[in-house]
Amino acid sequence: MRGAGVLRSRLFYKVFLALCCSMLLSILGAFAYIRLTGGVIPSPPPGELTLGRVPMVPMVSGVLAFLVVGGGLAWYILRPLRQLQWALGEIARGNMEVRLKPLLGRRSDEIAEVAGDFDRMVVQLRQLTESRQRLLHDVSHELRSPLSRMQAAIGLMRQDGASVPRMIDRIQKDSERLDVLIEELLTLHRLEAAAGTDARQRVDLMDLLQAIVEDASLEAQATGRGVGLHAEGPFVAEVDGELLYRAFENIIRNAVKFTAVGTQVDVQAELSPGPQEFVLRVRDHGSGVPQASLEAIFEPFVRLENAEPFRGAGLGLSLVRRVVVLHGGSIAASLPVDGGLLVTVRLPLR
Repeated sequence: MRGAGVLRSRLFYKVFLALCCSMLLSILGAFAYIRLTGGVIPSPPPGELTLGRVPMVPMVSGVLAFLVVGGGLAWYILRPLRQLQWALGEIARGNMEVRLKPLLGRRSDEIAEVAGDFDRMVVQLRQLTESRQRLLHDVSHELRSPLSRMQAAIGLMRQDGASVPRMIDRIQKDSERLDVLIEELLTLHRLEAAAGTDARQRVDLMDLLQAIVEDASLEAQATGRGVGLHAEGPFVAEVDGELLYRAFENIIRNAVKFTAVGTQVDVQAELSPGPQEFVLRVRDHGSGVPQASLEAIFEPFVRLENAEPFRGAGLGLSLVRRVVVLHGGSIAASLPVDGGLLVTVRLPLR
């Protein structure tokens, strides 16, 4: 590789020259010390090759030994750098299978630690790339489906004037789905941007929940449902208030949609003993989800069969989990023994 050759011709000789200069300075320092202290260099035996009064054989042996040791040391230092350069080139060409640490064998110094970090970076980069490819595929599908139905509805309206009111309702529903999808994609973009910034401020999570519950209660009452909040505060934490507001709102509104008519969504917040954690529990009294789907509901574009009356973009709980993880917390769903679904969020206060 041309890059590896440039690396050898530059860095190799720089390291090698630095080692030569250190050896030369050591020799000159020894001679200077002898001269300055009035030391006497013994005369070599008759017939031995010398350079002045210095015997040639030990000098040449020392130089040769230094060349071997210095060259080996320079190669030992630069070889993993050449391998790193090769690995970076492979990644630039799209090969995400390359791993650097196995190439170093049993090496266990700082360079091996860098190689381990490099391999972990490649794994994360591969996961991110695959995740974005899946997201692009799913978004394309989600956009195509309502657009196809809208086009079909327009065609029916042109053929049959009597179907206009029904088709207008169909177009309105699909346009609302597109609007929700675009809004959630914008939130997803903001999440990715927030991962590299510090937009946090001290927020009372109790005030946040009270505002969300008040708004959700008005909507729930219109459909014969309710929302109850049980919490004692304040719960002040350093968070991104806007993102966390959207996450809590998504969980509570989702529970309101699926809880049975005549029941109440229970929202409970508390400060856990021991580690300073804010724990939020939101429980509905609906039909729940299959045990095997408790983890899948937090994946993008996952919908359950019993969720057909409430079709959405399928990104809501996925975005919630990303917000919670961004704040160093965790989210999980469970099935209470008496039915419904319980979503638990844990957030560190610091």
